[in-house]
Amino acid sequence: MASARSHQDSGPFRRTGRAVGRALRAPFTGAARSIRRATHAHGAGESGLGKLIELHAVNGAGDVMITVALASTVFFSVPTDEARGRVALYLAVTMAPFTLLAPVIGPLLDRLPHGRRAAMAGAMLTRAVLALAMSGAVATGGLELYPAALGVLVCSKAYGVVRSAVVPRLLPPRISLVRANARVTLAGLLATGVAAPIGAGLQLIGPAWPLYGACAVFVGGTALAFTLPPAVDSAKGERKARLVPPPGATPPRAERNGWRWGRAGNGERRPGLRSVGPSVLNGLRANTAHRALSGFLIFFLAFLLRDQPLAGQNAAVSLGIVGVAAGIGNALGTAIGSWLRSRGPEVIAASVLGLALGAAMLAALFFGTVTVAVLSATAGLTQALSKLSLDAVIQRDVPEEVRTSAFARSETVLQMAWVVGGGIGILLPLNGVLGMAVAAGILTLGAATSVRGLLGAARHGSPHPRVA
Repeated sequence: MASARSHQDSGPFRRTGRAVGRALRAPFTGAARSIRRATHAHGAGESGLGKLIELHAVNGAGDVMITVALASTVFFSVPTDEARGRVALYLAVTMAPFTLLAPVIGPLLDRLPHGRRAAMAGAMLTRAVLALAMSGAVATGGLELYPAALGVLVCSKAYGVVRSAVVPRLLPPRISLVRANARVTLAGLLATGVAAPIGAGLQLIGPAWPLYGACAVFVGGTALAFTLPPAVDSAKGERKARLVPPPGATPPRAERNGWRWGRAGNGERRPGLRSVGPSVLNGLRANTAHRALSGFLIFFLAFLLRDQPLAGQNAAVSLGIVGVAAGIGNALGTAIGSWLRSRGPEVIAASVLGLALGAAMLAALFFGTVTVAVLSATAGLTQALSKLSLDAVIQRDVPEEVRTSAFARSETVLQMAWVVGGGIGILLPLNGVLGMAVAAGILTLGAATSVRGLLGAARHGSPHPRVA
C-alpha cells in the first residue's frame, strides 16, 4: 500500500517536471526550428544547401572565438608601440609561409573530388586540435603561438575553398549563385555575431577559455560535415566539363580573349586554370582593392583610434563605433546579396567599387566620426557584395576540374592583398586625413584596372555554360 501511495504521489511531480522541462526547452527548440526553416527555404533543404549553410555558421563561430583569443593576446594587452610590433610579427610569421602553402591547397583538393566532406571535416578537426595546442601559449604570447595560428589559417582557407567549390552542386533551381553564396555567408556572419560576445565572456574567465570553446565548436562541425548530402562527393560530370571557345574562334583569337588551349586525348581541349576569361580576372582585381582596403582600415584605424579617439569619445568607444559600423555594413551587403535576383555579378562588382571610392573620398575631405563610420560601413557592404560576385563568376565560368584551384588561388591573392593593405596601415603615420587619402588611392587603383573590363564583360555576356 505504501508503494502504491508513493507511485500516485510521484505522478503529479513527474508531470510537473516534464511540463517545466518543455517550458525551458521551448525557446531553444522554437529558435532551432525557425533557423532550420530559414536555412532550408526555397529548396535549400531538398538540395542540401541548408546543411552547408549550417556548417558554415559553425565554421564562423569557431573562427571568431580563436580571433578573440588572439586579439586579446597580440593587440589589446600591450601598449600601442609594442602592439604594432606584435601585429607586424604576426603578419610576417603567419602570412609569409601561407603564401607558399596556399597555392598547394587547391591542386591537392582538386585531386579529392570524392573526399570533399572528409576534407571539410578534416579542416574542422585540425582546428579543434590546434585550438587546444594554442591554449597553453596564448597567455604568454610566445612565439610558439604563431605556427599554430598559421595552421588555423591554412585549415580555414582549405575549408573555404572546398565550401565555395561545392556550392554549385547543392544549388536549388530557384536560387542564383549570388543569392546562394550570400545565404551561406550571412549564416557565417550571424554565427560570428552570436559567438563573439560568448568568446569575450569566456575571455573574462581566462585567456585559454575562448580556445576551449572553439575546440568544442569545431568538434561539432567535424560531425556536421559528414551529414552533407553525397552529391558533395560526387564527381559526376566533372571530367566531361570542357572549355568550349566561341563558335568560329581560332586558337590565337581564343587566347586573346582569355582562353588557354591545351591538348587532351582524342582531339579534346582540356581546360586549364588560366582559362578563366576576363570576368574572373577583372572581378579578382576589384576584390583585391576591397581586400587591401579592409586590411588597411583594420590596422590603421585600430592604431589611430587608440592614440587619437574620435571627437568626444574614448578609445574603446571609437573602436566600437568603427567595428560595429563595419559589421553592420558587411551583414547588410550579404543580406542584399541574398535578395538580389540579378544574374549579372560583373555589374554588381563595378558598382560597389565606385560606391566605396565615393565614401573614401568623402572621409578624406571631411574626416570625422560620421564619415569614418560611413566609410567603415560602406567598406564592409561593398566587400561583401564584391566577394559574392567574384564567387558567382568563378562558379559560373571556371570548369569544375580546376574550380577548387581557382578558388584557392583567388583566396591567396585576396589574403595577400589584405596583408599588404594591413602593412601599409601599420607603417603609415597616424594622420587621419592622410590615411583616408591612401584608402581612396587604393580604391582608385582598383577601379582603374577593373571597372572597364567588368562592364565590357557584362555587355558581352558569359561565353561559358554552367558546368555544375
